[in-house]
Amino acid sequence: MDLQHLSQTLERDALGVVFINVLLQQLGLPVPAVPTLLLAGSLAATPGSLGSLAAAAVLASVLADWGWYHTGKRFGYRVLSGLCKLSINPSSCVSQTEARFLRWGPASLVVAKFVPGFSTVAPPIAGALRMHQPGFLLAAGAGGALWAGLALGTGWLLRDTVRQVIAALERNTTEALSVVLVLAAAWLGWKFWQKHRFQRLGSVPRIGIDELRTAWAREPRPLLLDLRGAVMVAQTGPIDGARVAEHSQLEQAVRDWPRNQPIVTLCACPQDAGAIMAARRLLDMGYLSVRPLEGGYEAWTAPKPLGPN
Repeated sequence: MDLQHLSQTLERDALGVVFINVLLQQLGLPVPAVPTLLLAGSLAATPGSLGSLAAAAVLASVLADWGWYHTGKRFGYRVLSGLCKLSINPSSCVSQTEARFLRWGPASLVVAKFVPGFSTVAPPIAGALRMHQPGFLLAAGAGGALWAGLALGTGWLLRDTVRQVIAALERNTTEALSVVLVLAAAWLGWKFWQKHRFQRLGSVPRIGIDELRTAWAREPRPLLLDLRGAVMVAQTGPIDGARVAEHSQLEQAVRDWPRNQPIVTLCACPQDAGAIMAARRLLDMGYLSVRPLEGGYEAWTAPKPLGPN
């Protein structure tokens, strides 16, 4: 754990290190930037150099966000689905993050970097929703300045404490490594708990596309709940006969549906995660027959059309 070497590197080329570290993190790589910002802030010689570090961090952050913005603008829900598949939490779904963006509006970009899992997803959602670019850049810049400024400012204000911590870690490398291992074990335990929780949710019986086609040809048809999210619905069109809903407003969306009529939930999430979560909630609310569509929207758009010929 050569923290002294890291400190020396920051002293020599703080602007470059901060810029690259922030850029890589905001592009989605698992490279934590806050520790670097704290350390860089503690090593800043003057308020002017602190301002230069903040400018480098904000520039890197906005460049990464701008790249994600244009990716979302060009590829729409496809890039969102890809990010959903790369999500650490298998039970998360971009449609839920998208709903948060729609509720908060441009202000969501200001706070995005403080919300786990939201920082990388918010810019492509803004692009997919065709947010006005000057407004996007302004909000992204404000968010980057707030995030980087807090980290750098904290390092500056607590510079003596930060240096003492570094010196203590250098003297107690074994103990520090033990703490890191304990934290890593706790993180792995949390991930296993998430996996177990998702597997429990996944125990909800699903309906296959062939069975749904058969049921769709009879009356009364199953009630279909579309949880794909506003971006995908806007770009691919609504599903005929389905009701669009957000996870946060699930109860309001189905309150006029009979509790004894079969319901099918549908999403565009990996492992049908969003549809499974919605089905579990509806069952807990007292609906008697709720099943997620296996394969989700991809199954729905398979070559053989739904409905009577």
